[in-house]
Amino acid sequence: MTSITSVELNFLIYRYLQESGFTHSAFAFGYEAGLNKSPIDGNSVPPGALVTFVQKGLQYFEMEANLTCQSDADLEEDFSFLKPMDLITKDVNQLTQMINERRKKRQKDKNKGLEKEHGRDRGRVREKERREREKEVVKDRKNVNNDNDKEQNQLHGDRTGREMVTDKEDMVVKQEKSGAFEGPEPMDISTASTSQPCEIPSSDVTVLEGHTSEVCACAWSPTGSLLASGSGDSTARIWTISEGRCKTGSQKPLDVVVLKHVRGRTNEKNKDVTTLDWNGEGSLLATGSYDGQARIWTTNGELRSTLNKHKGPIFSLKWNKKGDYLLTGSFDKTAIVWDVKTEEWKQQFEFHSGPTLDVDWRNNVSFATSSSDHMIYVCKIGDNHPIKTYSGHQGEVNCVKWDPTGSLLASCSDDKTAKIWNMKHDKYLHDLKEHSKEIYIIRWSPTGPGTSNPNKKLVLASASFDSTVKVWDAELGKSIYTLSGHREPVYSVAFSPNGEYIASGSPDKSVHIWSLKDGKIMRTYTGNGGTFEVCWNKEGDKLAACFADNTVCLMDFRM
Repeated sequence: MTSITSVELNFLIYRYLQESGFTHSAFAFGYEAGLNKSPIDGNSVPPGALVTFVQKGLQYFEMEANLTCQSDADLEEDFSFLKPMDLITKDVNQLTQMINERRKKRQKDKNKGLEKEHGRDRGRVREKERREREKEVVKDRKNVNNDNDKEQNQLHGDRTGREMVTDKEDMVVKQEKSGAFEGPEPMDISTASTSQPCEIPSSDVTVLEGHTSEVCACAWSPTGSLLASGSGDSTARIWTISEGRCKTGSQKPLDVVVLKHVRGRTNEKNKDVTTLDWNGEGSLLATGSYDGQARIWTTNGELRSTLNKHKGPIFSLKWNKKGDYLLTGSFDKTAIVWDVKTEEWKQQFEFHSGPTLDVDWRNNVSFATSSSDHMIYVCKIGDNHPIKTYSGHQGEVNCVKWDPTGSLLASCSDDKTAKIWNMKHDKYLHDLKEHSKEIYIIRWSPTGPGTSNPNKKLVLASASFDSTVKVWDAELGKSIYTLSGHREPVYSVAFSPNGEYIASGSPDKSVHIWSLKDGKIMRTYTGNGGTFEVCWNKEGDKLAACFADNTVCLMDFRM
């Protein structure tokens, strides 16, 4: 058996200390171990050699423990991979005993599952037999009824056709009451009930294909018929959507521009497009990527700017209304304001102690940031300190959004609450606490003073991991509706431009469109993958949704 010498081990430890930044410790250790006299060529030792050596040793130990307890019967079973501390603190015999116990439990659970499956099979057989008997009974009774009808027709030829129908109906009702006739098969009932009026037909859906990984972001241009999408395949795409109704099924659009965030190969995970946003004129698209860079593109796909200063993935990115500044929030705990004209960073804000999860402009020069450190800061270009600090949340603050007038700030958190703040007070105005799990996203309605729908009430929507969307009265801080229709967490919500409807998307593969008049589902669509984001076009007659199956779906919506 090959063995490692103390000199070789000492050198690996020395290199590990050196690579880990423990410079002084490495020097002291190397001096005392006399490594300067060692014949080992340091250039031949790859980086991370000690960690690799230890990992391989643990893997060998793990394989030895598994093979020791395997018989010919279970050689094809998967290895029971043990935790590193088990491998370090226990000998082979102890590990073998642990694996055997684990296998016995797994076999026991497997047997239980088989028993349940056999039970379900027997139940299905019995149910089928019962329904076959019922069919025979119904068939026999129908034959008897037909014979009776013939006899009655001969005796009472003057009966009207209407009376005959009445007699048949009475017989069916009696059969239902007696339990002999229980209606059609469950499959028939299911087939009839799936074609609900609210299901969006495939003729009103266009599926945009081209991405090669999940599509996690989408946004309509505010001025035209362009739709942008961002994906884990290291690209964003700008789709030109023709006016009029959507066309059935998957198709290649008339025009699509691919914005590559890496040259050559795609699907490099550090190039995931995490967020995107159009400027107010719809002439420029900004994208944020997992590589920490923000990029600005023209509508024809030209890369106009690459903005590089963040030290971690960009989680959020927003244009100000004027379009002269771009705001980015990053995992590196900072937010940066970029001067679009000079293509340089104007100011970096380093107030948070955790990753910056979201950013949102209040006006052209001030904005809010939220973080995993539970804090919210309102910042202003030129100021080196926050102009407002909000500290009411007890968990990560996932999202912040200013209302259309910039007077109210809404936030939501892993602490299961949403809160509404204003600039006049340090404490929240309303604490919205009716969700039972983390709240992922919030959105204001495009209604109330200062909007194109000034006569409608301003409301706030919150989407949660409890599978519901709640709609709140912003003035009173009271829940108006609880929208319960999803089976899994809700990742996205979007108000229609007229403020009358709200769309929601979930990993349960469904998109629902709800009416804010009564809180009921008006339309629904089921895709082939989880839904990451939904967004309306400016006219409000098309809804886009991006899915985990690498597609973007366009749905016609006309009431």
